[in-house]
Amino acid sequence: MATAGAPRRFYRCACFCFENLYVARYGLHMRFQDQQQLLRDYGPILRSRGCVSPRDFQQLLTELEQEVERRRRLGPESAARKALIASSYCPAQPDLYTPLQDVALAPEFRAAAEYSKSPGADLVGLLQQLETLSEEKRIYRVPVFTAAFCQTLLAELEHFEQSDLPKGRPNTMNNHGVLLHELGLDEPLVTPLRERFLKPLMALLYPEYSGGPLDSHRAFVVKYAPGQDLELACHYDNAELTLNVALGKAFIGGALYFGGFFQAPAAQTETLEVEHVVGQGVLHRGGQLHGARPLGSGERWNLVIWLRVSAVRNRLCPMCCREPDLVDDEGFGDGFTREEPITVDVCALT
Repeated sequence: MATAGAPRRFYRCACFCFENLYVARYGLHMRFQDQQQLLRDYGPILRSRGCVSPRDFQQLLTELEQEVERRRRLGPESAARKALIASSYCPAQPDLYTPLQDVALAPEFRAAAEYSKSPGADLVGLLQQLETLSEEKRIYRVPVFTAAFCQTLLAELEHFEQSDLPKGRPNTMNNHGVLLHELGLDEPLVTPLRERFLKPLMALLYPEYSGGPLDSHRAFVVKYAPGQDLELACHYDNAELTLNVALGKAFIGGALYFGGFFQAPAAQTETLEVEHVVGQGVLHRGGQLHGARPLGSGERWNLVIWLRVSAVRNRLCPMCCREPDLVDDEGFGDGFTREEPITVDVCALT
């Protein structure tokens, strides 16, 4: 039972531990329950991609079992890291941990958000303030942060990276970067960005997701560099909508590419390539298939915010395409909620 005024609880779908397990060397997202299911569902394609010997298969089996176990431990381990960072970490840029100021945002971004909230605002008017990268795929770009803010945020991220504190993987495909909620930047930076600016903007751009508010997010920074992650295979996001902002640094290559929509892959087959521009953000639907070309040189850092609408995803999990099987999780979880009766605190009335 939820009491009036209690913080809203978020959950994840149980499929997170077993669905969409990414194996880079075979270029596959896989579902895994046991050895028999793995052979039945993926045997032919695995053999065609080089998994041919018993040793190859056993190595894959071990890797999948370890990934399932890692995902099961993810919530508690993330909470423990966050607590340790909060108690031990000394920020290099303490101003980042105060509420987001408009001066950090590009004027174009602020103007687009203000227009979206104005009486009579419509899509035609909003698109005059954005760059349309693909009308068909509904992918847009807009300056989000100032160059100075990008430099400040990068300085903080590098300072944290150089610390000896534990760091979680940004997501299941990227190995290098920072989870912003663990670093303590969710509340001062990402939540006001979502609430004040992205919510009205996205409601006009993608009205099919406006059946409920953008009420949660998952925000992380990914890093690409020689000897670390260099590229990202084609995938879709565990989100209704995504904002991807280039933070820097100097780099060559690594362009984003977009294909079709995962629920209708045959409908849109032409690939769109988008070069990164520091401070600018690319807006797209989470289900839009996309990836990153190999990095040629330098370092590339991007802030990625997965925007979630519980009213939409509560009906159908975007990762397993079934009604979500809700399990407890930390923080925003994977953006699912459970409608619970509201009870009144009788003591507060007496």
